[in-house]
Amino acid sequence: MKYIIFDYDGTLHNSIRIYEPAFKRTYDYLVNNGYAEEKVFKEDEVSRFLGLTARQMWNDFMPSLPEDEKKKCSSIIGEAMIQYIDEGQAELYDGTIETLVKLNELGYKLIFLSNCKVSYMKKHIEIFRLDKYFIDFYCSEDFDFNPKHEIFKVIKEKHQGDFIIVGDRFVDIEIAKKYNLYSIGCAYGYGNDKELKEADYIIDSINEILNIREI
Repeated sequence: MKYIIFDYDGTLHNSIRIYEPAFKRTYDYLVNNGYAEEKVFKEDEVSRFLGLTARQMWNDFMPSLPEDEKKKCSSIIGEAMIQYIDEGQAELYDGTIETLVKLNELGYKLIFLSNCKVSYMKKHIEIFRLDKYFIDFYCSEDFDFNPKHEIFKVIKEKHQGDFIIVGDRFVDIEIAKKYNLYSIGCAYGYGNDKELKEADYIIDSINEILNIREI
């Protein structure tokens, strides 16, 4: 059996559309409560957090923030993004659904693996009917926000076969390196060239995956 493990944000979902306003809403909370100075953020200053777990994001962005406030801010972001999804602002990259359909037709079994929260994952499954294309779903909140390469251990025990990893951040390529798997880096996402340099193949749009010889 052949499986493709897809990251979600920055790979299939153009998440900056809902993450940036959610991040800014949360930063307003930090300013209003004396934890931060007012600042205008550029998009790339915000998008660098996409693909990280909530724990990684807050330890990177504001490591000195009290732990209870990190959790509260994480909840503010999460609730805001759910609101924006419900308002119809979430957007998949062009060609995503068509690509997933074609991969299904080619016989691949698709698995969702994201550093996200359960409520976020379930909302996207509902809105975009992702269960039509994916056979299984994994999010880091279900695993205490442990690294993706550790969650992959669970996946490979459940699903026996060959795996290809597709994602836009170092945490995705890391899985492939640790388990000697084929990897595809998404240059259109939120990682940088350094993060993707060890990917076996680089794509500039999701539908380019269909042009790769190994697919």
